[in-house]
Amino acid sequence: MLALASITAPLVNLATHLIGSLGLAGVAVLTATSGVIGVPGTEPTMLFAGFNVFQGHLTMLGIIVFGVLGDMVGATISFAIGYYGRRELLERQGGKLHVNPQRLDRAHRWFERRGAPVIFVSRLVPFARAAFPYAAGVAEMQFARFFTLALFGSIVWITGLGVLGREVGRNWQSWRHHLEYADYAVVAIVVLALVYLVVRRTRSGRGEPTVDAISK
Repeated sequence: MLALASITAPLVNLATHLIGSLGLAGVAVLTATSGVIGVPGTEPTMLFAGFNVFQGHLTMLGIIVFGVLGDMVGATISFAIGYYGRRELLERQGGKLHVNPQRLDRAHRWFERRGAPVIFVSRLVPFARAAFPYAAGVAEMQFARFFTLALFGSIVWITGLGVLGREVGRNWQSWRHHLEYADYAVVAIVVLALVYLVVRRTRSGRGEPTVDAISK
């Protein structure tokens, strides 16, 4: 069990090496795709980019500039899809873009209650942030206003994640110790899932002869 509970460090090393290999252009591409299809997400991208800043492979200014650039490219593409494709397209193809009708409805309600400034706030909301550019496009929001508000929000979000990633790198030994508990939790979940499947299979196997006897 102790040997298995060591998955966090290898994953972190793999991700930071990937970002380091891709460089600043990779940061821009990953944040752009996160804005359109929601993966891999700005959170892991910028956190690992910040980790690379600590390691000396990238610069803080560089990851912020390219992170914001990619984030805004993704937001602009999403806005255009919503503006020209309308809601009907998003309802048909939203699954491919990781945008479902429920998220669109929620974003639309935010627009109705809070107005355009909600775009700035939405750029600071994890996971849900990708849905709002689509909703702004569907609502035919003025693009210049959308872009300005989204830009300010993206600068705050991308900068915060990059700085957090750098600080995690500086205190990695402490973070690594705490993340070992996450390793144990993952292993425990896997073990419980295997036990559940074995028990379920055993019970279903025992029930089959009874069904056959009744049918005969």
